[in-house]
Amino acid sequence: MSVTIYHNPQCGTSRNTLAMIRQSGVEPTVIEYLKTPPTRDRIVGLVSAAGISLRDALRKKDTPFEELGLADPSKTDDELLDAIEQHPILLNRPFVETSIGTRLCRPSEAVLDILENPNIGPFTKEDGEVILDAEGKRIV
Repeated sequence: MSVTIYHNPQCGTSRNTLAMIRQSGVEPTVIEYLKTPPTRDRIVGLVSAAGISLRDALRKKDTPFEELGLADPSKTDDELLDAIEQHPILLNRPFVETSIGTRLCRPSEAVLDILENPNIGPFTKEDGEVILDAEGKRIV
C-alpha cells in the first residue's frame, strides 16, 4: 500500500500518526511540509479529497492566523491559499493519503480509517493516552 504523510516532526499528533502507519507495516513517503510545502493545487486536492473545507484545514494555534485576520469569514479561498503559501505552518497536519482515502488525521487515530491494515495491535500516544487496547480495539 502506498501511503504519503504531510508531516511536521515537531507535532505530537503528526508523530503519533506516523507511528501508527509504521506499526501497520507500511513505510510511508514522508513529506516534511514545512521544508517542502505543497503547491496550491496540491493543497486544494488534499482538502477536497479529505472532504473538508480549506477553512477547516487551517491551523490556528501557534500560527499567524489571528494577526492575518483569517478568522474573517469574508476571506476567500484564494486569500487563504495566499496566506498558507506565505506561512505553511497555517496548514493543519498531518494529512495522510492512501489508496483508501485522504484524511486530516486529527485526532491521530483517524489514520486507522484509511489504512489497509488498521489492526495494528495496542497503541499508546506519546502523551500516555491509550487509544488501542491489548487486543487492538479502539478505546472510546
